[in-house]
Amino acid sequence: MARKIQIVECVPNFSEGRDMKIIKQITDVIEACEGVKLLDVDAGEATNRTVVTFVGEPSAIVEAAFKAVKKAGEVIDMRHHHGAHPRIGATDVLPLVPVSGITLEECAELARKLAVRIATELFIPCYCYEAAAFTPERKNLAVCREGEYEAIAEKLADKAKAPDFGTRPYDESIARTGCTVVGARDFLIAVNFNLNTTSTRRANAIAFDVREKGRPKREGNPITGKVCHDENGNVIMLPGTLKSTKAIGWYIEEYGIAQVSMNITNINVTPLHVAFDEVCRAAQERGLRVTGTEIVGLTPERTLIEAGNHFLRKQHRSTGIPKEDIIRIAIKSMGLDDLRPFKPEEKVIEYLLEADKAKGKSLVDLTVKGFADETARESPAPGGGSVSAYMGALGASLATMVANLSSHKPGWDDRWEEFSRYAQQGMELETELLHLVDEDTEAFNKIMSAFAMPKNTDEDKRLRSEAIQEATLFAAQVPLQTMKTASKIFELCRAMVETGNPNSVSDAGVGALAARSAVLGAGMNVKINASSLKDKEQAEALVNEANRLIDEAINAEAYIIKAVDDRIG
Repeated sequence: MARKIQIVECVPNFSEGRDMKIIKQITDVIEACEGVKLLDVDAGEATNRTVVTFVGEPSAIVEAAFKAVKKAGEVIDMRHHHGAHPRIGATDVLPLVPVSGITLEECAELARKLAVRIATELFIPCYCYEAAAFTPERKNLAVCREGEYEAIAEKLADKAKAPDFGTRPYDESIARTGCTVVGARDFLIAVNFNLNTTSTRRANAIAFDVREKGRPKREGNPITGKVCHDENGNVIMLPGTLKSTKAIGWYIEEYGIAQVSMNITNINVTPLHVAFDEVCRAAQERGLRVTGTEIVGLTPERTLIEAGNHFLRKQHRSTGIPKEDIIRIAIKSMGLDDLRPFKPEEKVIEYLLEADKAKGKSLVDLTVKGFADETARESPAPGGGSVSAYMGALGASLATMVANLSSHKPGWDDRWEEFSRYAQQGMELETELLHLVDEDTEAFNKIMSAFAMPKNTDEDKRLRSEAIQEATLFAAQVPLQTMKTASKIFELCRAMVETGNPNSVSDAGVGALAARSAVLGAGMNVKINASSLKDKEQAEALVNEANRLIDEAINAEAYIIKAVDDRIG
């Protein structure tokens, strides 16, 4: 299967916001780390604090974070720091945030390991907070930072208040660096909902309706009545409708409109599209309308995919379509382009990372003609394995097309969900097979790299031989995965021939032909690579599995073609 890319965001806060030379030394260290993209540097003079945002895969992020903490400890002297914001160290707080392909729990474990490394290698004491906390009370950042930098000496001497890692008597080194609070938290989305009013009071009323905290309970008139308190003197609050949200209303002179400004602190609890629908409902009850949405900063891809799927389902439309189309639905449904054009390549974290990769290396990014021309050149890759995977992708696409046409066929409205599920399965197969197009060429390149290894000494020869065998095994396993994935297309094509739109039955038949070619073509690549393996038992197992899949594909295709002919006839 395609390796799911894991993306983590890191948002360290450094206790320097005035000297840009110092800040740049820290960000230069981050940018120098391979596999990391620096997204934002937000320096505040009054707070004397800089918030830095960078993203990448977990190992790269952890390394960049460690080096940033190290550099901050070298260039920031906490003995001279003053600012309006609470702080406890040169690197004050260091949260890891799951963006894609990784859980909050996994980020918490990374954070704990990072805290241990900072404490043992840099001698900077560390607290763990939020999801990485070892005790419930330390989930709260304020508890870890209690007393701030000035209280560190006292806390180090108090077992109950001492850091989780790196506790020792207060010394000159700690006086310089302070402590660091390392943790993991959910992704936060900052979003503004545009209203067709200039009234801040009405925008605030909507914000109080929906935010988790809600509004104070009042006696009599809900606006001017006396605020109610409990027996302890605390204000009694009437909770809002959206968990994990904070919101206020304000007027934006630049746009000439009022907005509900919201922070969604946990998009797993309250996804963006849920917040949008609820603000729309609350606005409508007050005679107002949400005209659009403004995402502040960046968003994970899944936020837009979930939103697009939500609005497609509300329309009784198939969700088994390319993700670019799903995202376009999300943009239009929530009015993300109301105030200015919304460009996913500039607002989606994953796309910013993809844009950093070298261009022209991916076969699937070529045009149809470009792929054919690249195959025709005298270089041996891409070859039959990549072409087989691409034929499989085309077969999956055709079956998906029939499912979508069936989902939207007049008179079949009550069956849209049935065909939408088929279409989703087809898109998943297409995605996997497109990945295998490049994976097969990469497998060939690994073999060539192994053959290019030095063979001057006996040890060189041994290592070269092992590398060749390892690469050859991989080159046999990749087309076998293509065979397994393409084999799943037959079930989809068969369902479309038997139950799908009768006007498109021939398309499902062509999909089956493409799937058969993919299986048989990939099977040839399994066999030719298996023949070069020294482990004959392993080679035989690969060939036997390939032959089984070939036999099944031939039978499945024959059944489907006969069914197509019967329906046409």
